[in-house]
Amino acid sequence: MTTRRRTLIGMGALAANALSLGQAPQARATEGAESGPANDESRTATADFPLARAIDVHAHYITPTYRQALIDAGLDQPDGMSAIPAWSVDGALELMDSTGIAAALLSVSSPGFAVGDHHTARALVRQVNEEGAALVKANPTRFGLLASLPLPDADAAVEEVAHVFDVLKADGISLETNYEGTYLGDPSFRPVLAELNERQAVVHLHPTSPACWEATALGRARPMIEFLFDTTRTVTQLILDRVVENYPDIRFIVPHAGAALPVLADRIAAFALTESTPPVDVIGALKRLHYDVAGFALPRALPALLHLVDTERLLYGSDYPFTAEAAVKALGVRLAATDVLTAQQRQRVLSGNAARLFPRLADGGNS
Repeated sequence: MTTRRRTLIGMGALAANALSLGQAPQARATEGAESGPANDESRTATADFPLARAIDVHAHYITPTYRQALIDAGLDQPDGMSAIPAWSVDGALELMDSTGIAAALLSVSSPGFAVGDHHTARALVRQVNEEGAALVKANPTRFGLLASLPLPDADAAVEEVAHVFDVLKADGISLETNYEGTYLGDPSFRPVLAELNERQAVVHLHPTSPACWEATALGRARPMIEFLFDTTRTVTQLILDRVVENYPDIRFIVPHAGAALPVLADRIAAFALTESTPPVDVIGALKRLHYDVAGFALPRALPALLHLVDTERLLYGSDYPFTAEAAVKALGVRLAATDVLTAQQRQRVLSGNAARLFPRLADGGNS
């Protein structure tokens, strides 16, 4: 059985499971998307619109330029997945309308821009950022941009930070968990972190394959477990190397319900006691971060995360299109039905918390 067929079967089973929790979302046309669900303040989460008024902080875009660059670099099966998923503006808006998502922050997923030498990567980052900004300009109430940086070239990355914020008016930054095996807390990246701290940037972390994936992935697609461990690894470094402490104005978003951090937090904190005097306050640092609930947050990951942080730190994420449309809808129904969150907490997760991080989108794209 092919990987693609297994994926489709698995997503079908997920959708069937969600149907037992409530009526499946009904499709809506994209006509009138600009003034439709994004501005319908009366909508509440139901089986028809399980993600009513949500601001999706973990959504991806794949422009023709970027797709071709991946293909040319031999990355047409990114991170061991079967294919680069299809993506279009119309398709994204149709999914948003059919679930009630008001706005989505667009970013580039793994494998990022590891497509050649640093000069090639730098040029591609600039072009894809420009294309992302054009998508936002054409759909200002529906899309935001979390721009990419050409790391591990720190000097180029500092220049790109200035460009994306001062010229493109990006809403934030998306960083891979490692760049060519160098993790985000590495001293070579400190000039970039200092610039992001100065700008009080929102920085969404996104996992990618670790440098050692050939030995650790067990011959399977890296998003299954390697992504979660790589997120855990880079956040652990950011905390233990005091990046979170020394750059307090960066507002980090950790994906996938905190990955393995809720389970490992106490273990990391215990080891931190042996590393420095005074020791790093690991639990305190984790509580200051933000977390999206993209992927399989229920039934187990979200309750574990809630033992670490309160709901004011949680944000909705779809991971579309790397999470297929059927799965996004099924997971949305599951989130709408869970008793882990009260109705007030659920709306906070869907939109209220993100509105504080991304006020432009909370204000209908006008600020």
